[in-house]
Amino acid sequence: MKARLMLALLGACLLLGPSTGLARAGETATTPQSPTRVVILGTAAGRTSWRGLPVGGTSTALSIHGSVYVIDFGHGWEDRYFQAGLGAPLGKPEMAALQTMRAGFITHMHADHVVDYPRLLLFGASDGLTLRKTPVQIYGPGRSIKDLAHSKAKPGSLVNPDNLAPGTVDMTQMLWRAFASDINDNMIDSGMPPPQTYIQPHDIAIPAELNASPDNVTPPMKPILVYKDENVTVTATLVDHRPMFPAFAYRFDTADGSVTISGDTNKNDNLIALAKGSDILVHEVLDKNWAINLFPAKRSPDQEAKLGHLLRAHTPTEDIGPIAQAAGVKMVVLTHFSPPNLPDKVWLDNIHGFDGVVKLGKPLMSIGLPLSK
Repeated sequence: MKARLMLALLGACLLLGPSTGLARAGETATTPQSPTRVVILGTAAGRTSWRGLPVGGTSTALSIHGSVYVIDFGHGWEDRYFQAGLGAPLGKPEMAALQTMRAGFITHMHADHVVDYPRLLLFGASDGLTLRKTPVQIYGPGRSIKDLAHSKAKPGSLVNPDNLAPGTVDMTQMLWRAFASDINDNMIDSGMPPPQTYIQPHDIAIPAELNASPDNVTPPMKPILVYKDENVTVTATLVDHRPMFPAFAYRFDTADGSVTISGDTNKNDNLIALAKGSDILVHEVLDKNWAINLFPAKRSPDQEAKLGHLLRAHTPTEDIGPIAQAAGVKMVVLTHFSPPNLPDKVWLDNIHGFDGVVKLGKPLMSIGLPLSK
């Protein structure tokens, strides 16, 4: 099996050009045998497949002593989960691959972060979730109440007007209903248990005293405890990705080190406070020149709005160094590239003011903890 996997990875790498972002076979920052690993599953941003560019949608995994925790479900995450060796070994029915997955975390509800979440719900039964002793726990934003009075949309034109911004629990339940034909057939014809028995979604509760809202997206706050088991403590904070609200960054503290995942955000104090002293900060990045060139001068109002969102709600490369330095992290790994097809040099040349290590995330890249001195 290992030989076939390595041949497949090598073949894939030979087909790719130098700027596609796929890691060369065997490319790791430290040995993949480290008990705790950060694994990059996909690195592309946006509601697009980038014409098939083989970098995958944004997704990151932590493997901690054999248990796997997935952050965001961009397109193709599950394929790379297996390619990275995160699944349980094949060969025995009781060792189906996704049996290793213990929890998942959604940063926010934009499509590039959840487009392949349905795959977990629909393929999970066949891929081993029903063999777990405990259900996979999924955590993410709760329902956002948005004021229609401020919407530019015509009355009646918005989807699902009674619930304009479903949260993690609502989204999961709606997906189960949408795919009821398949799920019910799988239970009736193949004897599979109900999906609620092996996947349990949760909305992250934001403390009421913060008065957080779509108009107050990042009130100063202490990190919220989201999840804890014997391997990891997971905390979260609100970040600024307006108009999407809520949007979270997550921190994972383990015995081997700490990892913070930025989600989509601009530079803000909540993120810096959450990441303080982390070994690794996995951070989104935007090339500002690319964004400006998307919309040449004499822009329409809609184009101005879209450009404004890109520049205000994401992090330009020039801000990465100051963020990492202020947080005192040891390493920054860039991901969620906007766009994902620029030469590495373009990104690296624009990062300044950080004393630590900077790496460009590549699909299948594995970084072990503890970091080597």
